[in-house]
Amino acid sequence: MKKVERINTIMRYINNRSHFTISEIMQEFNTSRSTAIRDIREIEAMGMPLVAEVGRDGGYFVMHNSVLPDVRFTDNEVKALFIAFMATRNQQLPFLKSRQSLAEKLLGLISANQQDDLVLLNQILLFEGTNPNNPDLLDLSDLPHPMLEKLIQLLLLDRYLIITSKEENVIKSYPIYLLNLYREKSLWLIEGFDIKEEKRQIFQVDNLTNVKPCPTNKRWSKKKILEKLSKQNEVINLYLVLGPKAIAQFKKYHPLKLSISYTNPYQATAILKTFINVNNLEELTEITNWLLFLGEDIKIKEMPIEVYEGIQKRLGLFCP
Repeated sequence: MKKVERINTIMRYINNRSHFTISEIMQEFNTSRSTAIRDIREIEAMGMPLVAEVGRDGGYFVMHNSVLPDVRFTDNEVKALFIAFMATRNQQLPFLKSRQSLAEKLLGLISANQQDDLVLLNQILLFEGTNPNNPDLLDLSDLPHPMLEKLIQLLLLDRYLIITSKEENVIKSYPIYLLNLYREKSLWLIEGFDIKEEKRQIFQVDNLTNVKPCPTNKRWSKKKILEKLSKQNEVINLYLVLGPKAIAQFKKYHPLKLSISYTNPYQATAILKTFINVNNLEELTEITNWLLFLGEDIKIKEMPIEVYEGIQKRLGLFCP
């Protein structure tokens, strides 16, 4: 890391802490004691109000009610922020409307030369879902479901919710403890523990009509929920060994609940173990299509007969 970048990073590190020591700086930034001391002295010279504490456990703390100096972005940090904006265009992200003001503030912080670099990057870099005829950073399109932002705001306060969902023209309400909020196949999904049905369920955010905090008298403790879920863990019925080509495909896309464990230090082989609910037609179809997507570089150790038959049926469609 270059000295200027290190100094900027140390300043942000210090800003986020009420107290720090030279040893912590040495460990965090992998520097010698003399370098850490020189960096701290340079930061003090720039105007950051640090107060040294003497003694065996001494260190530094930042004076309160003081104006801290501006922290400038490096060229690479500006490019990283800009490219992150570009890569997430048209991805149905929450708080997408705030991107315009963020982009304007970012452009206002940088030099004319940096702005020219960003204009060029915007012209030559294209990501999935980007319209090549309109590669505009400030183009706000494909906004997410309006319920998504409300849901996130509630989650910051409480994970016990009552969600109302419209499914096949039937409106139902569920008291849940939210486990995860995630995006898969262009859909935002809620994985939650249904307190009434006492089981894990998946809900589409697009189907939500209302979200509100769950009354206290309808709640279970988090400990009780986790104990219930642990007892419901399914028995593994899909066991695969993946070669390098299959691992590369896995990295391109895999269902959220699936993970692999590498079996050598070069990450050239891996194993995948999971449970497939063969009674869930949607899940069965999804896993069948995905296994075909992985390709031939897999060895099957264990597989439900329903999955095997589904693969054979799919392959039969392409044979005369």
